[in-house]
Amino acid sequence: MKERETANQPVYSQGTRSDYERTNGLRELFNGKVRKVEIEPHWFASDSLFWYLNDLFGESREFVVVDVEAGKREQAFDHTKLANALSEAAEKEVKSDQLPFSDIEFSSDDNAVTFQAEGKVWRCDLDTYSLTQIGEAEEEQEEKQEDEEKDKEEESPDGQWVAFFRNHNLYARHKETGEEFALSTDGGRDDAYSGDIVWSPDSKKVVALRTKQGTKHKVYMIESSPEDQVQPKLHSSHYLKPGDQIPLSKPQLFHIAQRKHIPVSDELFPNPWSIKRVQWTSDSQQFTFIYNQRGHQVLRVIAVDAETGAARTVVDEHSKTFIDYARKHFSQYLDETREIIWTSERDGWNHLYLYDLESGQAKNQITSGEWVVRDVGHVDEEKRQICFSAGGIYPEQDPYYVHYCRINFDGSGLVILTEGNGIHSAEYSPDRRFFIDTWSRVDLPPVTELRNAEDGSLVCELERLDWKELLATGWQIPEQFVAKGRDGETDIYGVIYRPTTFDPNNTYPIIEQIYAGPHGHFVQKNFRPFQRQQEMAELGFVVVQMDGMGTSGRSKKFHDVCWKNLGDSGFPDRILWIKAAAEKYPYMDTSRVGIYGGSAGGQSSTRAMLAHGDFYKVAVSDCGCHDNRMDKVWWNELWMGWPIDQSYEEHSNVTHAHKLEGKLMLIVGELDRNVDPASTMQVVNALIKADKDFDMLVVPGGGHGIAESKYGNRRRQDHLVRHLLGVEPRSKP
Repeated sequence: MKERETANQPVYSQGTRSDYERTNGLRELFNGKVRKVEIEPHWFASDSLFWYLNDLFGESREFVVVDVEAGKREQAFDHTKLANALSEAAEKEVKSDQLPFSDIEFSSDDNAVTFQAEGKVWRCDLDTYSLTQIGEAEEEQEEKQEDEEKDKEEESPDGQWVAFFRNHNLYARHKETGEEFALSTDGGRDDAYSGDIVWSPDSKKVVALRTKQGTKHKVYMIESSPEDQVQPKLHSSHYLKPGDQIPLSKPQLFHIAQRKHIPVSDELFPNPWSIKRVQWTSDSQQFTFIYNQRGHQVLRVIAVDAETGAARTVVDEHSKTFIDYARKHFSQYLDETREIIWTSERDGWNHLYLYDLESGQAKNQITSGEWVVRDVGHVDEEKRQICFSAGGIYPEQDPYYVHYCRINFDGSGLVILTEGNGIHSAEYSPDRRFFIDTWSRVDLPPVTELRNAEDGSLVCELERLDWKELLATGWQIPEQFVAKGRDGETDIYGVIYRPTTFDPNNTYPIIEQIYAGPHGHFVQKNFRPFQRQQEMAELGFVVVQMDGMGTSGRSKKFHDVCWKNLGDSGFPDRILWIKAAAEKYPYMDTSRVGIYGGSAGGQSSTRAMLAHGDFYKVAVSDCGCHDNRMDKVWWNELWMGWPIDQSYEEHSNVTHAHKLEGKLMLIVGELDRNVDPASTMQVVNALIKADKDFDMLVVPGGGHGIAESKYGNRRRQDHLVRHLLGVEPRSKP
């Protein structure tokens, strides 16, 4: 590229009109350059064979049959012979690689296949390829969905009773006699019986929740430019925020024959955030439920005696910071053995434990090690085995890569079923003897394999994506990059994106896309032909993204950095990561670093300018939850704690707005129903009071994430181009 001199530094012809045109055409350029890689298996009744439709390049495709016992993959039939037969029968040309149907049915009696094409149903004898019309194709009819009010009555297991709500109370009716009576009389408008009704297996008892109503917090928004009238409209919605009084639900126990309300002491569940998973033991002697205490530092399984109402603790989980009930919790009750499988981070990693329901003691830790259980896929009570997915189980691989495993209830017999160095997804056969494993990385296109579910051994490779056409477009392979975090020991993982016009002899401003929400981790791990970060890079930047401390998916210690500390956003790790990347790649210019993000990323990108303005020079923040007191109750109390304390004010962007240096742009939709738009406006107010310059875009009628709209995205690009590249956006070179 031709270099141009400015008063401050040399810049290249980036951010020009041609760069924008190329950026806007990037998705179309990459589209169709790799074939579809998802496999949808259709299993035969024997579970020893399956077929799938394999999409090739363009409109080409093929039908494949896999013999799992023999480990053999082949075309389901001779496509050329079938195409010739169909061409003759339909009196029109049919191409062998573009057969006009996508669903087939194999005959269980003979070697034949049935399909619909050209408005008819055909049967093809695969020995002779003779084609017979056996019917007319049925027109596909959309299922009619009728909005019917859900039946509020819950029938008892023996079919003799129904329980239902009326006038805020719980009632029962004998189905044969029709006799009705109130089980409760203490329900009212603000303390009503509602929700699920849970019968005991013997039909003699029933549990229902009584809920005391909380604060009616209304958020108001003005739609300035409605399409159906000239005058503005006022909108409101019920929106609880941190510190508000929330609904309080507590279980109530009733004996039907005695028409008696059995008191259950709430000493063990005094301040519920939620009461979940109410369920009875098979002998009807007790019921259990999960109690999540407000503040999210106590999570309990509580058992209640069905005769006396006495409550006891079975599992008692505590944390000095938070218990991530939203993303890491799993529990399963094993009725026959009176056990509970339970997840906990008590040893510093998310693992499985086996509890005895009667004693309330942990029998053993099922999984252990410096890795995490990501999800439980299947529990086999008969074999006493658990199939689950894990992160970090291969120490030499990226800890965010998902692998599939199996283990015995007693913690023995751990088998890692997948092995490829990448992120995996698995789909099991109906009999769970085999599974289809698809894995990839940002820098490796997908590989799909058939594996044995007993030991994970490879049966056969099914597909391997060819990306030659994609690379021929100039597509730059995203680069995985790892650097040490703030402690000098912990690896921080991220990705670097470069433009198709990349020239290592040029220098490039750096732009970080940030989303540091503690509920997850956000760096792309699997292969995708197109990413929005590539669009931003195409304008003449190197774009980076990484998961700093405080995000989820790794150890409890790594995650706990976010506790009462959302303003941190992992910046001490992020800045070190970017500097390490720039040390390796001198074309990355650390004197010109920008950042952008939306929602929690909007909060963080503004925070970058307020707390780290010596490093980040330009930011665009969309729909940010800039003050955690202004945002939704669940997300913010989970990470910032309850009751509300000084940490909320300390980590508010409003509090630190006077520290702004550099070029900040704020974007917000006036009808954002996810994050209160007033959160952005309060930052604006503070910036004005501090006499700070900034840019702002308020979009009439816009909702959450309005910067992802065509106009919002262009304005975001323009701001970064103007202040990082030093040129007027879309100008000629």
